[in-house]
Amino acid sequence: MPAPIAATSWQRNVARSFSRAAPRYLTLADAQQRMGEALWQHLPSRATSILDLGCGPGHWTLRLAAHYDTTALGLDLAPGMLAEAQRRHRHHQRGQRCHWLCGDAARLPLANASLDLVFSNLALQWCTDLDQTFSELHRVLAPGGTALINTLTPGTLAEVAEAWSRPAALLDFAASERVVAACHAAGLRVSVEQIAERFHYPDFGAVMASIKGVGAQRPSVPGQAPLTRRDLQCARQRYERYRVAAGLPVTYQRLTLTLQRGPRPAPSSETCP
Repeated sequence: MPAPIAATSWQRNVARSFSRAAPRYLTLADAQQRMGEALWQHLPSRATSILDLGCGPGHWTLRLAAHYDTTALGLDLAPGMLAEAQRRHRHHQRGQRCHWLCGDAARLPLANASLDLVFSNLALQWCTDLDQTFSELHRVLAPGGTALINTLTPGTLAEVAEAWSRPAALLDFAASERVVAACHAAGLRVSVEQIAERFHYPDFGAVMASIKGVGAQRPSVPGQAPLTRRDLQCARQRYERYRVAAGLPVTYQRLTLTLQRGPRPAPSSETCP
């Protein structure tokens, strides 16, 4: 198990942002929930030691415990999310079989080869060190273990980036080739599914709320000037150009990874002549 390390300013900002959003998270996260259902279809038939990585308020943790009739561990960077998970599920029969842990995906506080299944729905986009994160997944997965990951790739929120005066406020999404390369470097066998998911909302306010629910907006930092009323009004007007009969569209490029632990590649012994 790796020694704990101090959180970076990015991690502290992410944890603070999600902790603040925790009480209303599930009401905002409709797209997140629907993309999670697609990930759910890839579940293996058996698992006894389970991690919900980036568990948020524990929706999937509870479902995993019920599905496999076993205990499940929910891990999240945001203490407020874990407090909300405990509050929501402490009186639920299956909630007694869920355990909550605050931690970082790149430094998992778990033993080697201790997990049969890792389930992670739209948390990986917050990880700044993909190589270390996938190395950790390889470390904690037992031989034959599976990790199921949903993340987002470039092209996500294209409409928002066009309409918003501050597209830099959106997350930078790693290209699918970069993600897959990090998996292979860690010794993980990978199967990939990439699909454009489009959701529709009645107005601009609902669009912005949905982005917070999925976790695609950079957390605010001290000293950052907020968007003005004029900024928002201009963005609302620009976004109306995209309106269709179903409403205002929001596109996500969903990357679903099915990972299995293989042997870590041995370092090259070649030397220059």
